[in-house]
Amino acid sequence: MSYFICPHCGGRSDIFAHGGARHEAETHGAPFLGEIPLDMAIRETSDGGAPIVVSAPDSPQAKAYLAVAERVRDSLFAGAAQRAAPRIVIE
Repeated sequence: MSYFICPHCGGRSDIFAHGGARHEAETHGAPFLGEIPLDMAIRETSDGGAPIVVSAPDSPQAKAYLAVAERVRDSLFAGAAQRAAPRIVIE
């Protein structure tokens, strides 16, 4: 969780400061995957058994999760392209 979007005015509040996770990722040579808002809809839909990406797939909250998932997917496939395929030997 990274920031809060006010449900009344739509303003963004960086309640945990901003940029710390990105900085730490860079310091350790790890990819920064993204930011997820602190939002009641995420908790409510998850608690109800229908995560936000299912119950409101076009919402900004779902788009944030999907962006993180895409970065994870891309990094997995990028690493796979650099590795040689395993050699299968049947004797």
